[in-house]
Amino acid sequence: MKNYLLILLVLFLSVSCKKQVVKQPAKLIEKDKMIDIMYDLSLLEAMKYQHTELIDSTETDPTKFILKKYKVDSLQFAQNNMYYASDYESYKDMFDEVDKRLKKVERATDSIVKIEEKKAAKNKPKTPKDSINRPVSKINIDSIRRQMRTPGK
Repeated sequence: MKNYLLILLVLFLSVSCKKQVVKQPAKLIEKDKMIDIMYDLSLLEAMKYQHTELIDSTETDPTKFILKKYKVDSLQFAQNNMYYASDYESYKDMFDEVDKRLKKVERATDSIVKIEEKKAAKNKPKTPKDSINRPVSKINIDSIRRQMRTPGK
């Protein structure tokens, strides 16, 4: 009898693990579109911490703007995000794709910054080397105090 219950329990657990934890939402967002949304939201989060004055100065909520851009409402996004998150491997693959895109943009941005720095270094006027070592002419403080004491001069 114990063996029968043990086999039944193992069979029950193996069948129950196959079920989806979260049901597919009525308005399913395509995986590629969901990756695009997650990418844009990641950029906004990074921008929020790098340039807070830009986010604070806008009158609209940037997250709402992104969802409006993709014609998705916040509830639909939340349901789809929960659905995709229920499958860990797939969700991880989606974030890996977002990470690849962010790194690609970061490399491109870094190369542009380096080019701009080189241009700025070329255009910067060169100071003669000996000008750094020249002593600064000393100011005679006593003469300044003397002029301040004598009125009318």
